[in-house]
Amino acid sequence: MSRNILKVAIFSIGLLCVKQAQSQTKILFDATKAESAGNADWVIDADVRNIDWYPNALIGTGSFYTASNAQQIPTPAQSGITAATTEFYWSGGLSAWAVDCAKKGYTVESLPYNGQITYGNTGNPQDLSNYKVYVIDEPNIKFTSAEKTAIMQFVQNGGGLFMVADHNVSDRNGDGWDSPHIWNDLLATNSVQPYPFGIYFDTVDFSQTTTNISATAGDSIIYGPMGTVTKAQWSGGTTMTLNPAQNSSVKGVIFKTGTTPGNTNAMVAYARYGAGKVAALGDSSPTDDGTGNPACTLYPGYFGDAAGNHQLLIMNMTIWLATTGSASHVGIGDVNGGSATINVFPNPSTGVINLSTSSQLTNTSINIYNFAGQLVATQKMSEFASGNNQSFSLPAGAYIVKVQSNEGLQTSRFTVY
Repeated sequence: MSRNILKVAIFSIGLLCVKQAQSQTKILFDATKAESAGNADWVIDADVRNIDWYPNALIGTGSFYTASNAQQIPTPAQSGITAATTEFYWSGGLSAWAVDCAKKGYTVESLPYNGQITYGNTGNPQDLSNYKVYVIDEPNIKFTSAEKTAIMQFVQNGGGLFMVADHNVSDRNGDGWDSPHIWNDLLATNSVQPYPFGIYFDTVDFSQTTTNISATAGDSIIYGPMGTVTKAQWSGGTTMTLNPAQNSSVKGVIFKTGTTPGNTNAMVAYARYGAGKVAALGDSSPTDDGTGNPACTLYPGYFGDAAGNHQLLIMNMTIWLATTGSASHVGIGDVNGGSATINVFPNPSTGVINLSTSSQLTNTSINIYNFAGQLVATQKMSEFASGNNQSFSLPAGAYIVKVQSNEGLQTSRFTVY
C-alpha cells in the first residue's frame, strides 16, 4: 500500500471513529411522567394525539386530558437533519431542542409513556445505562422508589441528568402533584441521601426577565460553546435553594432580579455527583419552542424569549452534561490545566494513590471526593512541582480528584480496591 493510500485510509478511519463517537452520545427525553398532560407538550415528537383518561388512585376519580403520545424514535428519521433544519421537522414542544441536539451529532430518543425507568436492567432496551443525558422536563407523576434508585445510579455512574421544573401549583394531570414537589420528593427521599445534589426547588410562582448572572470566565453554561448567555425570562417559574453542605460542587449561575447571587433565588443551577452531573432549570417555558400540540397554550420561549438566550442556555447545559473525558473533565468552572497533565497512579490502586504533574503548578489545592459527593481528603500547597508525587491512603471505593491551581482545574476518576 502506498503512503498516500495509507494516509487516506487512516483519515477515513478517523472520520468513522468521530461519527461513531457522536452516534454513541445518546440523549433520552422522558415522556413517562405525564409531560404531555393538560396544558403541556414537553415531548420532542408525537405523531399521535388523543384524549386520554388519567386516573387518580388516591381519591378514586380522574380527569381527561389531551395527550401527545411520544414514540421512542422520532420521525422523520434523524439522519435527514441538516444545519438548515427547523423545529417543524418534528412535532412537539421540545422539537427545537431535540433538533439542535441532532445538529450537534447526538442521537435523541423518547422514553414513551409506557417505558421503564431502570438502570442496569439488560432486559430493558431503553435502560438508562444506554444514554449519556436523561432529560425530564416538568414531571407530573411521582417517581417510584425503584425509579429513584435508577436515576441516582445513572448519575453516580457518569450520567447527566437535566431537571426542569415549573411554578408552584402547576399540576397538569390533576393527581395532586406538580413538578417542584415531585422533584423535591425524589431529592429528599431516595436510596442515597437527602438532597445529594444540594438542590431544593422552591414552591413559588413568578415571572420576570433577569440579567442577574454570576459566573466565572470558564463557566461552560454561561460562556459555553453555543455562545454567551446574558439574560433569561421566566413565564411562571420557580427558583432553587442551594446547600453546599450537602454537595460542595453545587452552584447557581442565574438569579432573580434584585437578589444577591449565592445559595438562594437561583433560577439555573448545576452540580456534580459521583462520576456524573446534574443541571437544573426552574421554568419549563424556556424549553418550549411554540410548536406542537394545538390543544395546548404554547409559547416561543426557546427562540423568542430573552432575545434568543434560552437556546444558548439550554444547549450549553446539554453539551456540558454530555461532555466527558477519560482523564480530565472540562466543564462548569473548569479550564484546561495549560500544558500540565495530572497523572493518577496506580489506577486502580490497592490502598495508596499517587498524583503527579507533568509541569509545575502554583497555588494548588487537591480535593478528593467519594461517589456520594463527600470530601474525603484535601491538601493545599504553594507549588506542585513536576517530578514530585502527592500520595493519599484511602479505603476501597471509587473516587474523583480535583486539582485546582492558577493554571486551571483538572478532574480525574480512580478506583481503590
